[in-house]
Amino acid sequence: MRVVVVGGEGQLGQALLKVAPKDIDVRGLSRAECDVTAPAVDKLADADVIINTAAFTNVDGAEAAPNAARAINAVGAGALAEVADEVGAHFIQISTDYVFGEGVEPRPLLVDDPKEPNTVYGKTKLEGELAVLSVCPSAAIVRTAWLFSGDLLPHKDFVSTMLRLARGSDPVRVVNDQWGSPTNAFDLAAGLWEVAQRQVGGVLHGVGAGQATWYDLAREVFEACGADPERVSPCTTEEFPRPAPRPHWSVLDTSSWLAADLSPLPEWRTAVRRSVSTKL
Repeated sequence: MRVVVVGGEGQLGQALLKVAPKDIDVRGLSRAECDVTAPAVDKLADADVIINTAAFTNVDGAEAAPNAARAINAVGAGALAEVADEVGAHFIQISTDYVFGEGVEPRPLLVDDPKEPNTVYGKTKLEGELAVLSVCPSAAIVRTAWLFSGDLLPHKDFVSTMLRLARGSDPVRVVNDQWGSPTNAFDLAAGLWEVAQRQVGGVLHGVGAGQATWYDLAREVFEACGADPERVSPCTTEEFPRPAPRPHWSVLDTSSWLAADLSPLPEWRTAVRRSVSTKL
């Protein structure tokens, strides 16, 4: 099987390349090698599976640059799907919990729950989902959330930021009224290889098991690296304003993932501990 990972220099792209099964011929393409807004067919022509991890993921930056976000997250996703359809490759599109906006009542969100994104990032990722499925109805749309790799990759994320702060001495305040599904990038990558090998289609939620607030996640990081978790104190969203609104509830239900007979992703706390490679 020949697999092309578009966005191969990103966090998830790098994780996919590092845990790729040995019997798969995998190639990662950087943005310079494959601009999703105008993908070259010749670089994807031999693919059996195309995994699109390329995205404009700067949630706050997207508010100031909606056209750039839409070009990558929506137009680019659709353009790649068209190439996949042309060359006969199975297509896997990575999406996000932000497509739900504020979500619904506090229960894990099902794949078909109402979508009311209230950020440019969420809106453009939802547009990307629809663009992909309009071209490739058999594609897999994998929504994930709160992705981290900590010490394991040279990419900044919430866990790596908390590790840096934990190695200092200052107190840290973290939002405690936003709930989500922390997900280890390597755990998601392993799951995506199952999706690719079996060419599973449909909308799936691929996230770590359990739920947490950012405060919960920060304390777990501090404990994992041997720092005092009592240095972390809770605050509200209103005390930490951002250009783009963050959902108070975006925990994803994984029944669609399990219904496809895919291996459940590990519980988020154990995943955090595996992402912390060194102690203080």
